[in-house]
Amino acid sequence: MAQEKDIQLAGDLRTVVTRLIKVLRKHSQTADKLSLTERSTIALLDQHQELLPNELAAMEKITTQSMSQILSNLQQRGLINRRISETDKRKAIITLSETGRQMLYQVRNERNAWLNDAIEATCTAQEQEMLRQVIGPLTKIVNFD
Repeated sequence: MAQEKDIQLAGDLRTVVTRLIKVLRKHSQTADKLSLTERSTIALLDQHQELLPNELAAMEKITTQSMSQILSNLQQRGLINRRISETDKRKAIITLSETGRQMLYQVRNERNAWLNDAIEATCTAQEQEMLRQVIGPLTKIVNFD
């Protein structure tokens, strides 16, 4: 019986997190200009500062050919920079441009603002405190491999 309850918790959590992600995606006009993988690639570059195309492809779990197309599109939009490695001229090092960084932060700010408004409008002070307390366990779940 406990196992069935645990499976129900997992299903409920998956459903609500998936729905929250979908709602958040709708609340950024800036994000609509890029695909999910393009946005994720920009976020990885912000996090890691600089990466090789094959590293980005591995992190995104896509082929290097697909990543090459994504990087080409991002470069055409001025969102990333490419430079040749000084130690290995065959390798291109990818970094986030200032324009790319500004776009990423604008998307985050738009979504954070909407989510903050939604929390304030729908949750009591006690429920808001519960949300603060659940961040730790949710982070552990996200980091589980």
